[in-house]
Amino acid sequence: MQSPIQAYLDGLHAQLARMQGGEVANYIPELTKADPSWFSICLVTMDGAVYSTGDSAQKFTIQSISKPFVYATALADRGVKFVAGKVGVEPSGDAFNSISLDPKTGAPLNPMINAGAIATASLVAGATPEAQWQRIVDSMGTFVGRDLDIDEDVYRSESDTGFRNRAIAWMLKNFGIIDGEPMASLENYFRQCSILVDCRDLAFMAATLANGGVHPLTGRRALPLEHVERVLSVMATCGMYDFAGSWVYEVGMPAKSGVGGGIIAVLPGRFGIGVFSPPLDPKGNSVRGIEVCRHLSRDFDLHVFSRAGDPSMALGRIYTADQAPSKRQPSPQMRRYLNDNAHRIKYLCLHGFLAVDGIEYVIRRMIEMAADSSSFILDMHQVDGISESAARLLNDARLRFAGENIAVVFSRIHRRHAIKHFLSTTSPKNDRGYLSFEDNDLAVEWCENHLLGDLAMPTPDPIALVDCPLLRGLPPELLAQVDKAATVQCYRQDESILTTGQAGDGRVFFIADGHVSILVPLKNGAHQRITTLGPGMSFGEMALLGQTTRSATVVADGEVRCWVLEANDIDRLARDAPTLRIVLLENISRDMAEKLRRATQWIAALA
Repeated sequence: MQSPIQAYLDGLHAQLARMQGGEVANYIPELTKADPSWFSICLVTMDGAVYSTGDSAQKFTIQSISKPFVYATALADRGVKFVAGKVGVEPSGDAFNSISLDPKTGAPLNPMINAGAIATASLVAGATPEAQWQRIVDSMGTFVGRDLDIDEDVYRSESDTGFRNRAIAWMLKNFGIIDGEPMASLENYFRQCSILVDCRDLAFMAATLANGGVHPLTGRRALPLEHVERVLSVMATCGMYDFAGSWVYEVGMPAKSGVGGGIIAVLPGRFGIGVFSPPLDPKGNSVRGIEVCRHLSRDFDLHVFSRAGDPSMALGRIYTADQAPSKRQPSPQMRRYLNDNAHRIKYLCLHGFLAVDGIEYVIRRMIEMAADSSSFILDMHQVDGISESAARLLNDARLRFAGENIAVVFSRIHRRHAIKHFLSTTSPKNDRGYLSFEDNDLAVEWCENHLLGDLAMPTPDPIALVDCPLLRGLPPELLAQVDKAATVQCYRQDESILTTGQAGDGRVFFIADGHVSILVPLKNGAHQRITTLGPGMSFGEMALLGQTTRSATVVADGEVRCWVLEANDIDRLARDAPTLRIVLLENISRDMAEKLRRATQWIAALA
């Protein structure tokens, strides 16, 4: 099944691919060769799942997106105090190529403008410019997760036309910001801007920062944790140049753009985002890229100041219906089917506040299990709330699973109006709505019926009184006497057959047709169903053990027909044939042992 995240990105790409406006960068001649129609979006999660669409394999030069990563390398190599003495962290409010230097010290205002980036290129470790370049390209390769190359034509074009940057480099030398040969550092800056990447690479670079400096797939640390927040802070305040304030206000993610058409955006602990589209606005930012990030932030609640947590915490225990089946007593035929196939019903226990990243994780786990699943029960008992965008994504997934004949149902959201509201309002107009059950037992019974329907279970054979498990082992002549003594009683749907607390009259009931629910009262006046019984099953037999009052309520789930043995008839038959009472007590003991085993299984599954 296609992930709803992937479907969303495909739809967003198709929508924004029609956008017009913007111009491909022309101040570097080689960049004018970019095709304005190139467009790709990529999103990477903290555990390395990749969602991409469009021209995601198209290579382009990273340009200014390299700046935060070289700054990160300088911090790792030289330390915060040393780097802060050379490059500030204050927003300039100016364009990327502005000459923004502190009037007293000559230090660039921040590492995201060209002046600051040229300075930081000179600060990475290395005794020679060649060694410094190797350090830069190796460090950036760790962020990407692979070895990197440069576009020699773009590098040469940048170097041949970079007169303004040469002036900046000499000014930095004049103020003592660059200690060595300024042109060597400048050439390394031109090289770092000419590194070839694709949209997937950008998303992994962003995801590595979002993951605390560790690459989500390789597991290699690209940046010490103590420097990650510093890099993200500078990206948030300075990464989009003179658009930075509007960006934080509207989109709310640390980001960096490049004149090659790329943008990275970082949502710490949740996602890394890469976008590539060459046409730029007057500020040097990708027109489509900005619009993509606006949509993602709005539609998925990705603003950095919104509520967030570890996505994997949204999903707790996963178990199956063979570990925790419904409490109904199935016929032997049903039991055989369920024993072989109940593992295809999966319980997923969700936790906490469900945002988009948490739901993405849950859906991805469901997709992984889909091939061996017929139903998913989403137990919402420990869910604090759900965002509107997460509910929309969950409804989308529910409908996609339904298209593959996999049911997704909800359990235990009764009276949870905040959750029910968003699940209802985000359901598509042509959708018949989601299924919600008051408890897990009702949910799993429905899922068992769904499974049995899929398996086209044949019509069960008619049940005779002699087939009932409680009478198993009686001699044929005694069975004939029991059958003769039994009377037939019929009950309507929802009719109470027995009631909690009523005096026990010794009657034992054997179900011929239909199903009944066994209910126990709760303190709030409601009832909790503890089991469902069908043809061949019995109830009321605890009276044979001396119980004087009924301990549960028995209600007909539909039209029900029962054989009833009166206490007087049982006593009469047992006087002449003591075997009757012995066999009944043995069968009751076996039944109680089986119920205890199943209860233990439930406890183990829920522990």
